[in-house]
This record gives sequence, C-alpha cells and structure tokens, in this order.
Amino acid sequence: MADVKAAPYEMPVTGVHIWYYYICKREVWLIIHQIAADQDDENIDLGRFFNEQTYQRDKKELSLGHIKVDRVREENGELVVGEVKKSSRFKESARYQLLYYLDTLRQMGVQARGELLFPKERRRERVEWTPEAKQELEKAVADIRRIARLPVPPPPKKISFCKKCAYREYCWAEEN
Repeated sequence: MADVKAAPYEMPVTGVHIWYYYICKREVWLIIHQIAADQDDENIDLGRFFNEQTYQRDKKELSLGHIKVDRVREENGELVVGEVKKSSRFKESARYQLLYYLDTLRQMGVQARGELLFPKERRRERVEWTPEAKQELEKAVADIRRIARLPVPPPPKKISFCKKCAYREYCWAEEN
C-alpha cells in the first residue's frame, strides 16, 4: 500500500473575509473565530435593508461553495454579478470582494464581469477581473489564513471605520 500524505487543510476564505481584510484585519480574526458582532447594531440592520430592498429586478442571489453573490443577471449574453453596498466609502474593499467572486467563478469555468452597486448614491461601477487583481487576491488570501492561525486577534487600530463597527465595544470598551 502506497504512503499517501493528505494535503494540508486550507481554511476556506469567503467574500466577507476579503471585504474586512481591506478594512480591519482584527475584524477578520474575530469573524473567522466566530466572535459575534453586536447584532443590534444599526449598521448591520441598515446593510441588510439595502441588500433586501434595493435592485429588486436583479434580485437573484447566488451561493456557490464559500461565496454568496448579491445579484446575478445576464446582459447582452454576458453574465454580470453585482455586489450591493450602502456607500462607496470602502470602495476598495468592495472591489476586492467582487474581484474575489469573479476569480472564484473563473476557476469554475464561468466568465463574468462585476458591478458594484451603491443604491444610496444611485451609482454603479463596473469591475473587471485582471491577472494583477488575481495576484493581489492570492496575497490577501494567504494573509487571511495567516491571521486566522494567530492565537489572539491583532491589536486594535483606530480607523474611521471604528465609529460604525459592530465590534467597537469589543475593541474599545475601556475607552467608553
């Protein structure tokens, strides 16, 4: 009988991990370790509302493995996947989350383009997969997996996102 070594387990990375990676690495650790955010936080409710109540015509959620795309539609024979965000304030983070979805679909043999949707601003932004984005995503995924293996979360860093973060009490309770 041949000696077969199992491949090392790689934690699945989700679009949510990618989104928070570009905002707050501490929050990535908290999410991965299933430490619940304040579910009564108004920003969580607002995000759910925007996702559920906007772009009803395109309302076709798609779950594939470890990704969950907000909107899917066909336009002129081209598959378009959309990600809904309440504002463009963290556009880079949203862009990489959507690029991660496009890359995952591409690995499955599905060609698509992306669209960031900002209903509050009545804006759409086109997002295209590129080899450069793929390289950046590979680095982010490797770092997310490194962060996940840390025994404790990275130390908190004050950023503008903290004011509206559902984990703010977890990070800054001593300051309140």
